[in-house]
Amino acid sequence: MSQKPNLPRGMRDFGPEQMTKRNYIFQNIKDVFQKYGFMPLETPAMENLSVLTGKYGDEGDRLLYKVLNSGDFLGKVTSDDFTSGSKEVLPKVSEKGLKYDLTVPFARYVVKNRHELTIPFKRYQMQPVWRADNPQKGRYREFYQCDADVIGTESLLCETEIILMINEVFEQLGITDFTIKMNHRKILNGVTEYIGAKDKETDFLVAIDKLDKIGMAKVKQELVNRGLTNESVEKAEQVLNISGENLERLNILKNVLEGFPSGEEGINDIESILAMVQKFGLDDHHIELDVTLARGLSYYTGTIFEVKVNNVSMGSVTGGGRYDDLTGVFGVPDLSGVGFSFGVDRIYDVMEELDLFPSDKLTGTKVLIIHLDQTSFEYGLGALNRLRRKSISSEIFPDPAKPKKQFSYANKKGIPYVIVVGSEEVNTGLLTFKDMHTGNEEKCTLESIIGKLSID
Repeated sequence: MSQKPNLPRGMRDFGPEQMTKRNYIFQNIKDVFQKYGFMPLETPAMENLSVLTGKYGDEGDRLLYKVLNSGDFLGKVTSDDFTSGSKEVLPKVSEKGLKYDLTVPFARYVVKNRHELTIPFKRYQMQPVWRADNPQKGRYREFYQCDADVIGTESLLCETEIILMINEVFEQLGITDFTIKMNHRKILNGVTEYIGAKDKETDFLVAIDKLDKIGMAKVKQELVNRGLTNESVEKAEQVLNISGENLERLNILKNVLEGFPSGEEGINDIESILAMVQKFGLDDHHIELDVTLARGLSYYTGTIFEVKVNNVSMGSVTGGGRYDDLTGVFGVPDLSGVGFSFGVDRIYDVMEELDLFPSDKLTGTKVLIIHLDQTSFEYGLGALNRLRRKSISSEIFPDPAKPKKQFSYANKKGIPYVIVVGSEEVNTGLLTFKDMHTGNEEKCTLESIIGKLSID
């Protein structure tokens, strides 16, 4: 019985049309990263589990793909280990894992190569990552991230440039209705002090991180279940429900968190970032101070970002923040960093939903040479060579075939122009040039055609 060639859940193939669209997104992001002085970097698909574990919280550790050791991977496991459970077995059968994100491997790279790097070090990466998550719309087990990080500086210019880059990328992609949600870990720290739950900070953050999914009522119940008092929960609700323009929200927070140094420091940072954004000529209508934003990753220590495209059936498409302590777990403390990641797969889905891919920029082959006999085929080869020397993406139909079949090939591939070569064209040097979209035909020299295709 033959086996069906199925893919594992959460994994995908990308055909030529999809790859053309994906590469359009990648190129736009790459251009912006490089404009802001970021250099490319790659890290391996696999890292040691000792590098990966403990950086993403318990939930993140659970979603790590573990890779079995080579050879007899059960050789070191005893029957007692099986009785004790997976925590005893896992370290003996798996020492490596697929990377969960690009940030932790980046921090590992920085520590390993710190004596050769120019600090501040700015890098971007565009690579796949893997998470053993439950696949659903916009959530895959293998997906690409496009990260930009700066490490070795505490300057809030870095956070400002993140906002500028997000805005520029979305502008280039034609995404106009989006919100950059921003918060600060120290504001959240201040809130936990204000509500009298400093010793329950982790419980507080885990619960409010679910606010979008389960709503305020269930978050309040979870906070109570996690040991917060009813009084603390009611005070938390008041803070989490603040609304208005960014300036209004900041003023409310200033009053609420007055006397709590951590919260005051976070507010000052947000104010400085918003002021710097305006100095670059960008208003803050896309930016929203959201006190409920508490990204689940445990390594953020400063500003937190999350970007959502409005009025589409999709979650966040971009996220990031400052992580002052990340390299400390690798033995090099006090290297402050900040970065963010574009979720290319989600951006792709958004652009499909909003029909934002520009057809004129997604064409692979620009012109197909159609030949009517062997002589015209050989003539067409010379024309093909000249077209390609002018950097015009071009093909010639490879087999002897009726014109109908060759035209059908051009239509199916979405090739916008064809050149028809027959005995008359070979004798006169005037080629039939057809626009496949309009159906218009004209007789032109090859040089004239090259000129038209170079302008188009």
